[in-house]
Parts: sequence; C-alpha cells; structure tokens
Amino acid sequence: MPITSKYTNQKIEQIISDVFDVLEKHDASAELALMVVGNIATNIINADVPASKKKEIAEQFSQALLKSTK
Repeated sequence: MPITSKYTNQKIEQIISDVFDVLEKHDASAELALMVVGNIATNIINADVPASKKKEIAEQFSQALLKSTK
C-alpha cells in the first residue's frame, strides 16, 4: 500500500526548490549540501521530537533515505 502524505506534492516540491536555491546561492558542493541537510534533520529531531521517540524517528528517516536512493 502506498504511503500517503498530509502534505501536497506541490508544497513539498516548492520547499525542495527553495532549499536548492539557497544551496546554489552559496555554491554548495554535494558534500556541503549533504552536511547542511543532515544537520537540519538533526536539529529538527532534537528540537521537535520527544526524547523517547528520537531514535525511532532517526531510524525511520535513515531507512526512508536508503530506500529512496536505490
């Protein structure tokens, strides 16, 4: 069964485009861009996820990343 999102593809794509624009503005290499995105993910988890769920969310995020890069 496909995963459905409460967010529209349009909203997701717009945010992705905005983030890419910022990375391009700063002439970020792939390595730097991945460091930035990783740090953003870490900051979001640390700021917005209850301590009891951090490991679970981080694991789900990493699994989703692995699946999306196959």
